[in-house]
Amino acid sequence: MNNISIILRRPPYGSVDAGEAIRHALGGVTNDMNVKLLLVDGGVHSAQKGQDISGTEYQSIEDEIKDCIDMGVEVYADRVSLRDEGLEPQELIKGVNIIGSSEMVDILSSTDVTMIF
Repeated sequence: MNNISIILRRPPYGSVDAGEAIRHALGGVTNDMNVKLLLVDGGVHSAQKGQDISGTEYQSIEDEIKDCIDMGVEVYADRVSLRDEGLEPQELIKGVNIIGSSEMVDILSSTDVTMIF
């Protein structure tokens, strides 16, 4: 089984990066790959509960992150990025794991392929 890590650094709305990262994560897991989605910098907002997309042309990234978790994608949020972005752990979707930089290094070092969005 291939191990894939997908790093999402950009906020969920305003670009296609979050949607593309999630699309690749779901594609990998449906092809029996071990997929880890790492949310860093503005990407941590993708896992925020209660996203309001009214008045936008975007689909809910919150729902798509939930789909990832339900399908077996391991989703991680960087602890320092949460702090820097002003998010508290309780504001995140259930199933998102909060990790520090050493855990992130461990994940990335065991990865066959890393994609960055």
